[in-house]
Amino acid sequence: MVIPSTAERPWRVLLDEDHREVARASIEAIEGALVSHLKCCEATGNFYLSEGSAGISLFFAYLHAAALVQARDLALDCLAPSVDALAARSMTASFAAGLTGITWTVEHLNRLLGDSTNDLGSEIDLALEAYLKHSPWNHHFDLMHGLVGIGVYCLERAEVPTARRCLELIVARLSELVESSSDGLCWHTHTHLLSPQRRQAYPQGYYNLGPAHGVPGVIALLGKIYASGISQKETRWLLEGAVRWLLRQRLPATAPSSFAALNVPGRSPESCRLAWCYGDAGVAATLLLAARCVGEPSWEREALAIGRRAASRNQETCGVVDACFCHGSSGLAHIFNRLFQATHDEVFALASRHWTERTLQFSSPGNGPAGYRIITPNHAGGRELQEKYGVLMGIAGIGLSLIAATSAVEPNWDRIFLLDIPPLPAS
Repeated sequence: MVIPSTAERPWRVLLDEDHREVARASIEAIEGALVSHLKCCEATGNFYLSEGSAGISLFFAYLHAAALVQARDLALDCLAPSVDALAARSMTASFAAGLTGITWTVEHLNRLLGDSTNDLGSEIDLALEAYLKHSPWNHHFDLMHGLVGIGVYCLERAEVPTARRCLELIVARLSELVESSSDGLCWHTHTHLLSPQRRQAYPQGYYNLGPAHGVPGVIALLGKIYASGISQKETRWLLEGAVRWLLRQRLPATAPSSFAALNVPGRSPESCRLAWCYGDAGVAATLLLAARCVGEPSWEREALAIGRRAASRNQETCGVVDACFCHGSSGLAHIFNRLFQATHDEVFALASRHWTERTLQFSSPGNGPAGYRIITPNHAGGRELQEKYGVLMGIAGIGLSLIAATSAVEPNWDRIFLLDIPPLPAS
């Protein structure tokens, strides 16, 4: 499968000039808030991709790439403490909060900014190869903390033999973990991987239907591994079974959403909010990515049907209460932007513009960094508005989404969310 280059289909700016000006003002406010926040990252030891300085460096790097601000040095300075932490601290392999996420960022910024001073991959690749040989696999399989996230890192270095061997091992581990049923193939989230609170709520575990922690993330990764020419026979078998299983989880047409967040043994599935982490928008994007990587028109038709329904969903049922990327409006704005860039379907352009405008409306000057506060679980089991700065839950992710809406630079940072949908070939 040959994936078209983005040069054949350049990134199109969706916002008109008036909306671009408003978005750029918010980007400028986010820049200022993040510059002020960086010392806190060092003080608290938050060096990771999802919520720490590694992820924040992506914001500055794309601010520079979009020629909005000369921020190259700031991006590299922001990343430096994360690189130092790799040598000084013991870390897990977690993509969201461990060494693979930091090293992915180093690799990505080396290419984007033309900096080659940090060559960390070789030693980490060897350590990951040894780690991935553990069988049976008793750790996470997901994007945030498990096999899928390690795979995203390895794909960033897919030209390196050790990284390719790691990807082969990831396919092998996923093959060992897969469960087969009459619906197809899927991966179970076992109770020993859950927090005590969730273990009590789900004593038998569950099947996760979100890209962040579940089967859609596996599908997207397998599609990209297949397109890289690695373990294609096994990868295609897993993909076909997983897509079949996923599509059979679809809710009745009368439900507000096409998919639930979880398939819990013994419980009826419930409609889900609209988001990247869970819900139809993330499912549509990851399924379309896999369809394009493999060249499977039937999967593409299903993905687009899911995506169009998500784009036209009744706003009252969406459950969007803040602007963050993970579960909020900026993530939706970016997903629909990606779907538009991949299809040129105006349905997705309209949805992206709507959610970008909604993101800007969430900003209230003086109420949190750059005017944004994010709904976050607290220790008491409830939720509260908090100040958040990272890519996943905070203003760095909001800023990256806004840069993508106002700039002609392709937002390849969204590989960390498995949203880099290949374009259609130029006609």
